Amino acid sequence: MNKFIAIAGNIGVGKSTLVKMLSTEMSWEPFYEPVTENPYLADFYQNMSAWAFHSQVFFLTHRLRAHFKLMQHATSVVQDRSVYEDAEIFAENLYRQGNMIERDYKTYRELYETTAQFLPPPDLVIYLRASVPTLMNRITSRGRDYERTITPEYLQNLNDLYESWIENFTLCPVLAIPADDLDYVAHPGHLRLIVSKVENKLSGKEEVLFDADEMARAAED
Repeated sequence: MNKFIAIAGNIGVGKSTLVKMLSTEMSWEPFYEPVTENPYLADFYQNMSAWAFHSQVFFLTHRLRAHFKLMQHATSVVQDRSVYEDAEIFAENLYRQGNMIERDYKTYRELYETTAQFLPPPDLVIYLRASVPTLMNRITSRGRDYERTITPEYLQNLNDLYESWIENFTLCPVLAIPADDLDYVAHPGHLRLIVSKVENKLSGKEEVLFDADEMARAAED
């Protein structure tokens, strides 16, 4: 049976890399976040309050369309970032920080909630969890111009929202991956460990954890 997997996590945590590696390892079809396609993104990072609503509506529209498409895909698929994160993390943060006015936020939430109720959930959400120092290091390393203004405080706000969201997310199973401790690019054993945990979760196992000893052993493989 085909599976629909969504990989969730903060900016710079390594979602796209894991999508690519999992899709290769497990013969899934990858679908990536349209970072360079959003015509508002560069303007948004320069002036969040002026462009927040436009940017978020673009992301939401694209991801709603992608979600419907992926649910009917002929093969198993893995998606870079879920539709839920657009609303529950990024739009919520923009509103809390005063970068999206209440009128725009209410319109956005009504659009999201109206459409989301018709979305079948994924089979699994993989949540990549990382600390702010790890995120900042990875953002700096990839050197995207429009990300240079991202602050540690902004990332921490997003991390807090991610933790709250994932704690209360019940639409489908969740596998939380400690991205500070697992380097699946440098250590093939870490990738194999993640694959085994994903398979356990998809098979219906309720509690799937990453033990420190097994992570250490995987780094040596």
